[in-house]
Amino acid sequence: MKKKLALSLVTFASLAFLAACGNVSTSGGAAATGTEVSKDAVKFGLNFEESGQTAAYGGAEQKAALLAIEEINAAGGVDGKKIEYKDYDNKSETAEATNIATKLTTQDKVNVMIGPATSTGTAAAASTADKAGVPLVAPSATQDDITKGHDFLYVAAFQDRFQGKILGKYANDDLKLKKVILYTDNGSDYAKGVAAAFRKSFKGEIVADETFTTGDTDFQAALTKFKGKDFDALVIPSYYTEAGKIVNQARGMGIEQPILGPDGLNGEDFVKQATAERANKIYYVSGFATKGDVSEKAKHFLEAFKAKYNEEPSMFAALAYDAVYMAADAAKGAKTSVDISNNLAKLKDFEGVTGKMTINKDHNTEKSAFMITMNNGQVDKVETVNPN
Repeated sequence: MKKKLALSLVTFASLAFLAACGNVSTSGGAAATGTEVSKDAVKFGLNFEESGQTAAYGGAEQKAALLAIEEINAAGGVDGKKIEYKDYDNKSETAEATNIATKLTTQDKVNVMIGPATSTGTAAAASTADKAGVPLVAPSATQDDITKGHDFLYVAAFQDRFQGKILGKYANDDLKLKKVILYTDNGSDYAKGVAAAFRKSFKGEIVADETFTTGDTDFQAALTKFKGKDFDALVIPSYYTEAGKIVNQARGMGIEQPILGPDGLNGEDFVKQATAERANKIYYVSGFATKGDVSEKAKHFLEAFKAKYNEEPSMFAALAYDAVYMAADAAKGAKTSVDISNNLAKLKDFEGVTGKMTINKDHNTEKSAFMITMNNGQVDKVETVNPN
């Protein structure tokens, strides 16, 4: 078994929580009444990117959310109530994410929304959740400050700046990198947030700081320029679609230096773009690991997901699974969706498959992070990293 680096998990000395009683107010200041929890069921709404550009994330999250709902119902539900759900595909479109959020809150009268997966989709749906007084738990919306101004938005993943710090620390302390090239997706707020934090945390020299745009497919010109420089690694803040192509083309040109990236490089779709043969010396951030010293809950999830879908779950699937369980836990004893939101705001030390989680005063989740090493398209090593 590969050696697992035993660095301490992220801990926090003190936490500030929202009021434990009374209705949460919307950003505009008016008290939100929310939706009533019926005597027979708790209503969940799923708003995921099940098709379109980011379907690899949203599709995995939808599968995991359905698995979690199935398990909770099989175990007796929430206070004896079954979870009923409405599931809609936002097609990776911002406008559709908003439309679905409106439909879920005004027509379906759900008590909780799970998704979208991306920061862009989540930002589009959050205002609707606020107005309706319905909590929205976003499994993987990592954009910095995305919860700011949204009283009913909760995020299950760590934020972009946290990932940038993790990448910088790992580059400094573990890989001992002195010179890197930063190649960022300038069309993605997610990527730009990771890049900004990396610039602050990396102690070496960034010999080139270049950008590309979401949707680009040919990176030969930039990579040719990079190949002529003296550098130790290539850092790619990006989603899998472009990052996988960059890795494929870079390796095909003989660029063999390590390649680092955020959790957007996590999953089988990245490997498909890069090809297993060329996905070597890849290092990326993850909130979930299927190898190493994983918890019993994580083992159960891994086995259950593989049994149901005949595939291994990604970090995004794990985050959605946790998001449903977090919401179900918060629904205990709740009479309205506002009660569920208040309970989410007080969530502390919740044991999920992605670690022990606490919701902080900004409605973000505080948890540990992993650095994954990939060779030949396979996870080779899992390391826990403390950014401090």
